[in-house]
Amino acid sequence: MTAKVIDGKAFAATVREKVAGHVARLKEEHGITPGLAVVLVGEDPASQVYVRSKGKQTVEVGMNSFEHKLEADTSEADLLALIDQLNNDPSVHGILVQLPLPGHLNEDLVINSIDPAKDVDGFHISNVGLLGTGQKSMVPCTPLGCLMMLRDHHGSLSGMNAVVVGRSNIVGKPMAQLLLGDSCTVTIAHSRTKDLPGVVRGADIVVAAVGRPEMVPGDWIKPGAMVIDVGINRLPPEEEGGKGRLVGDCHYDSCAEVAGAITPVPGGVGPMTIACLLANTVTACCRANGLAEPEGLTA
Repeated sequence: MTAKVIDGKAFAATVREKVAGHVARLKEEHGITPGLAVVLVGEDPASQVYVRSKGKQTVEVGMNSFEHKLEADTSEADLLALIDQLNNDPSVHGILVQLPLPGHLNEDLVINSIDPAKDVDGFHISNVGLLGTGQKSMVPCTPLGCLMMLRDHHGSLSGMNAVVVGRSNIVGKPMAQLLLGDSCTVTIAHSRTKDLPGVVRGADIVVAAVGRPEMVPGDWIKPGAMVIDVGINRLPPEEEGGKGRLVGDCHYDSCAEVAGAITPVPGGVGPMTIACLLANTVTACCRANGLAEPEGLTA
């Protein structure tokens, strides 16, 4: 048996199409254009690439993109003043501060200064609390993308056993909350879990988000289970000067032999993250204007 490969690029393209359709309707029927503001502090090369990609995709779906690039030595007061300005700008519906921030800035303080209704990353403590209590919130983009893929493959997730490997605030914990919201029985496993292989073998759904290359082998996977691999790790290069291969947290080949469906790395969960950021921005815009939320783009 070979697993169905979930094509994240193709799936993300369908999400962006839905977003673009909704943006067009908002403009046509209500004269509103959703706006996403991205704040980048410093010169981190990976962050720069990511921010460029976000800006490009924002414009492609018909939204306004506001990019704010600040020097690496920007003071906390100046950054907080910019966020305050964006919080009060009615043309901005989503605000994203690109992480990591330079060491002299307090990430928690900065994230929690964003208006929770505009926090399209879903990291604000209010959104974390709302998600945890099953209320309407902004949901972190990567877990939301995983949930969309799971629903697309299975339809209903009700009653399924789901194991989330990894307990980060960005993926593991919110992923578990979303799966609970869809009536799964959820286990959060991690490096200290006793008999981790045994725990994972009981799962109909495995979400690996631990940041350790190829940690989950195929013999941990229950035949027919769906494997969502959130990890993205670069292996050491095989020859001098070369670039190492990109791999996930699961050993792809052995897992694909057993699983019913699996996301590849790269090209699986990754493309969904920006697509869901755009979806969150449209959702935030609709909520801000008291309009119906876009179907199929929210948790």
